[in-house]
Amino acid sequence: MAILSLVIPCYNESENLPSLIERCATKVLLKDIEVVLVDNGSTDSTSEVLASLLPSHPNMRSVRVPLNQGYGNGILAGLRTCTSTYLSWTHADMQTDPADSIRGLELFEGVQNPHQLFIKGRRYGRPLGDVAFTAGMAAFEVLLLGQRFWDINAQPTMFHRDFFLSWISPPSDFSLDLF
Repeated sequence: MAILSLVIPCYNESENLPSLIERCATKVLLKDIEVVLVDNGSTDSTSEVLASLLPSHPNMRSVRVPLNQGYGNGILAGLRTCTSTYLSWTHADMQTDPADSIRGLELFEGVQNPHQLFIKGRRYGRPLGDVAFTAGMAAFEVLLLGQRFWDINAQPTMFHRDFFLSWISPPSDFSLDLF
């Protein structure tokens, strides 16, 4: 059994998949990590590309969501199939290197109580407008949740399996990042 499951929701990502799968194969799979690529109701050739490329990668598999029901729904569909101790997700658009999950896994392995650790990535070198939007989202999160988060949509998102099992009615849209 893998120690970490990395869920990657894919919506119409057929053109990115060969590079993404290669990047995962060369970096992420050096450790005991499974990669779950979720075809989140794609209308392009995502499912065909996954079916063609994944058989040569034993630590990778796909989950198919027939009809896109939101970003969060795709992530949840993947998470529900995972059995590893630590769970993670990142985007398929390769803005975040899947190897960032290895750095996150090292943080989990270095603490005494990993059940209480929650890891979020952080983005650097973004255009000023994107940074301003992120700052606005952070202010909204403080008002809504009473806690300070920075760049809540950054990836990867990582946590212990027990945290996922405690979720009650998680949202199936983009707000999963705030849940």
